[in-house]
Amino acid sequence: MRAVARESSSIPLPTGEQTTAGSEKSAWDQKKTIKPRPRTMSRVEIYSPEGLRTDGRRYNELRQFSCTLNTHPVAADGSSYVQMGATKVVCMVRGPREPESRSHTNVDRAYVSVSINIAPYSTTDRNKRARNDRRVQEMSMIIQRTFDQVILGHLHPRTEIAVSIHVLAQDGGMFAACVNATCLALIDAGVPMYNYVSASSAALYDSTALLDPNNLEEQELSFATVGVVGKSEKTCMLLLENRLPLDRTEPVLALAIAGCHSLQDQMDRQVRKHGKHRLEKRS
Repeated sequence: MRAVARESSSIPLPTGEQTTAGSEKSAWDQKKTIKPRPRTMSRVEIYSPEGLRTDGRRYNELRQFSCTLNTHPVAADGSSYVQMGATKVVCMVRGPREPESRSHTNVDRAYVSVSINIAPYSTTDRNKRARNDRRVQEMSMIIQRTFDQVILGHLHPRTEIAVSIHVLAQDGGMFAACVNATCLALIDAGVPMYNYVSASSAALYDSTALLDPNNLEEQELSFATVGVVGKSEKTCMLLLENRLPLDRTEPVLALAIAGCHSLQDQMDRQVRKHGKHRLEKRS
């Protein structure tokens, strides 16, 4: 095969074709000498000197937050929909019910299982994340441990509370949206808890803390996600995926806790509004 290839490559072209090829080659060499214009790299300014971010917010402003309860009344015992900016999450809770396997059985309290499903169309890169992805498993485990301490599980021993979270769109604050959606879905399912669990995130830009960072800010900056029970200052959950200077940790956490309190007020208003609406329907 090698000999045949050599023979075929050494076949001479006709005279006319040789001159045409030579002229094309010279023209191509002339085009090749033209230097392209240098490209200028434009970088988006995350925080302007005027104190404005890329989406027009100040450093201590949350994105638009909206939530809805009982979105899937037939498919689940409790459900919710949470939107934080362009991040959209749906959560469904089934239970307390009989456990599906013996490994999900606790004699003295209810077993909480959490699964997170990230839709492949939730981001622009279209990379499909499996349920056994390491980051997805870590988030599921953190949410499970957080609500296992908040839920009054001793009231429902030998039962299972299955939480299914579906991420429809991602634009920053995905983990905080999952926590807030889980809390609202558990309330809609009638699962007894000590108090609300609200979550928010904050990023660090130089020496300034930025509340509720979007996707662009999360890619460029270090940020932390904090969960708070009720209106207390104590954190029940903390997720830090980047390096954060120790002397700047306190203002970042303080701003994130303030965001949690603001989100809890909005969640509480929606829960009371939903409960009032259901009572009016029954009457």
